[in-house]
Amino acid sequence: MMLAALNRRLPTASWAGLLVKPETVLGWYRELVRRRWAAYGGRPGRGRPPLSEDVRALIVRMAKENPSWGYVRIRGELLKLGHRVAATTIRSVLIRAKVPPAGRRGALSWKQFLAAHAQSLIATDFLTVDTIFFKRLYVLFFLHLGTRRLVAAISSAEPNQAWVTQQARNLAMQLEDDKLELKYVIRNRDRK
Repeated sequence: MMLAALNRRLPTASWAGLLVKPETVLGWYRELVRRRWAAYGGRPGRGRPPLSEDVRALIVRMAKENPSWGYVRIRGELLKLGHRVAATTIRSVLIRAKVPPAGRRGALSWKQFLAAHAQSLIATDFLTVDTIFFKRLYVLFFLHLGTRRLVAAISSAEPNQAWVTQQARNLAMQLEDDKLELKYVIRNRDRK
């Protein structure tokens, strides 16, 4: 404190005559603060008790088996079982376990959607083929995802909207003959 008071009273030119530098005083202060707080570190009964591995596993299991449950709901269910755990602790446990929050846990991924609806899905797209005479052909193909079978592949030098519409009608008749039930078509956003 005396050095701080002298700092304001003495001109900058006379600071070189002091026995200690300002960095030394700051170092002493930091050491004093470190010792002060280190005294509290080893006391028993301070802070939250550590969470057991069984409770951690239970939290992760609850979150995975109930994708719509959030941190507060999981906390309530744990209270019913006699475990007092804060919602922020539940959040930390789930983050460490790489379990997403409730809003994203319940969402259906593309992989799950495709697996559930593969029998009623057909994917369609265009691809281009250049012939030996440098003529470009556009191939419209339809792929049944359940059987991974190419249902149809039709080519045209100049496909337009009317041609694509007719090919879709032809496909619908073919699917009816093959007894394949079509519910979804996965396609790109081409204007045709």
